[in-house]
Amino acid sequence: MENSKNSSLSKLVPVMLCFFAMGFVDLVGIASNYVKADLGLSDSQANIFPSLVFFWFLIFSVPTGMLMSRIGQKKTVLLSLIVTFASLLLPVFGDSYMLMLISFSLLGIGNALMQTSLNPLLSNIVRGDRLASSLTFGQFVKAIASFLAPYIAMWGATQVIPTFDLGWRVLFPIYMIVAIIAILSLNITQIEEEKEEGKPSTFGQCLALLGKPFILLCFIGIMCHVGIDVGTNTTAPKILMERLGMGLDDAAFATSLYFIFRTAGCFLGSFILRKMSAKSFFGISVVMMLIAMAGLFVFHEKTMIYACIALIGFGNSNVFSVIFSQALLYLPVKKNEVSGLMIMGLFGGTVFPLAMGVASDAMGQSGAVAVMTVGVMYLLFYTFRIRK
Repeated sequence: MENSKNSSLSKLVPVMLCFFAMGFVDLVGIASNYVKADLGLSDSQANIFPSLVFFWFLIFSVPTGMLMSRIGQKKTVLLSLIVTFASLLLPVFGDSYMLMLISFSLLGIGNALMQTSLNPLLSNIVRGDRLASSLTFGQFVKAIASFLAPYIAMWGATQVIPTFDLGWRVLFPIYMIVAIIAILSLNITQIEEEKEEGKPSTFGQCLALLGKPFILLCFIGIMCHVGIDVGTNTTAPKILMERLGMGLDDAAFATSLYFIFRTAGCFLGSFILRKMSAKSFFGISVVMMLIAMAGLFVFHEKTMIYACIALIGFGNSNVFSVIFSQALLYLPVKKNEVSGLMIMGLFGGTVFPLAMGVASDAMGQSGAVAVMTVGVMYLLFYTFRIRK
């Protein structure tokens, strides 16, 4: 029994290192701001960088699921790390617009490959009821990389750490070294993968899985989760500016507050989900978000608005892990294809902000909150479809 635990732990560590590498994609936020300043770009030119990430999820998620069925999940994760390594290598040679465009495109493609393949790879090490908590812990590890990126870039820009004349771009070789370590450690780790039954699915057969009602429910649930996530990041500061007249620099703390509680929720959720059923914890999380959305409609005090943002961060922290694990457990013989479909749902990160923009133009930021509330109401409906 002890040897089995040690064996699982030895496999889990390299996989969690890959989750850390998955968080590299979030450096696009801080990096695009520095590129904008360095090259004197307009907002529309600079905003192309972060938008690329969601675009590649739409294009590559399902094909990656098909690729996994042919070469295996571990090899697909290794491929994603190699693409990520290439994306981090390019900025070492400069930060011209075209070079950074290629770099961020590769970063988005690598992350789409990784998000699709890493989650089902973890399901070969951790099974059954513990899968949701382990996926949540993986999201916590990923969030650490997301947190560190702005600080490493800032320290490099202010010459607090040795930068070798790279300035803020020292962030890329630092993360590149971690990517190399992740490639080497995963490559030597033996992970026995469950074989899928029958021939690998075609693209059409993968999309046809959306015809299964529960898979479709999960797909829309992922879209709502990401929509609420991206929507809160963009809308929270605007609410403070609209209602309290705060400047952008002060209001930007709202985004940091959201990430703080989202990260804390991932960490605590990895333990809570070991003791509580996924359905119960999911329901509590959704109710927290629903209360917060109601609060954002009526409150005009800074403390109460902050409390609502914190509730959304904590409540939304475990939604992805529960929905993803439910989808994998529902169709374990098609986990590669299901994973591809679920990750394609991250495209919701572009759908929701568009709708929120139209609503906020018509009704102010309350309109944007109304769009997010529709997403929360859907998740409440989804709660009753979760298997215990």
